Amino acid sequence: MFELHEALARDCAFVGDLALCRLLLMNDCQYPWLILVPRRPDMREISDLNAEDQLQYLQESNLCCAILQSEFGAEKLNVAALGNMVPQLHIHHIARFSADAAWPKPVWGQLPAQPYSDQNLRGRVLQIRQLIQTKTDLAY
Repeated sequence: MFELHEALARDCAFVGDLALCRLLLMNDCQYPWLILVPRRPDMREISDLNAEDQLQYLQESNLCCAILQSEFGAEKLNVAALGNMVPQLHIHHIARFSADAAWPKPVWGQLPAQPYSDQNLRGRVLQIRQLIQTKTDLAY
């Protein structure tokens, strides 16, 4: 049975469930930052997913990338499945900009997270839900 790792639940806001993955928004307003978590138990690596799920993940990842590029104007996308601190398979999709606080370094460990205000977090989650619904015809 799928359970979201406690660190992801603590550090992220729930956006919605796609066909395969739970979509989360990292609660750090310094970067548009989405995280996909395949809703499969005991997954650590993308290669642990079966072939069908790997293809579905790729479609959902491409959706996240398209949103970060078209809606947030990302200059560069950082897409990574590190899993060093949280062993559950989760894939970061981060919009990067030459003017962001950590550029050109990776975002991890550079600066403390700056959480969204409650109102801004709700607004960003709603924005992403609407974008996904527009691009996929999913309803939340």
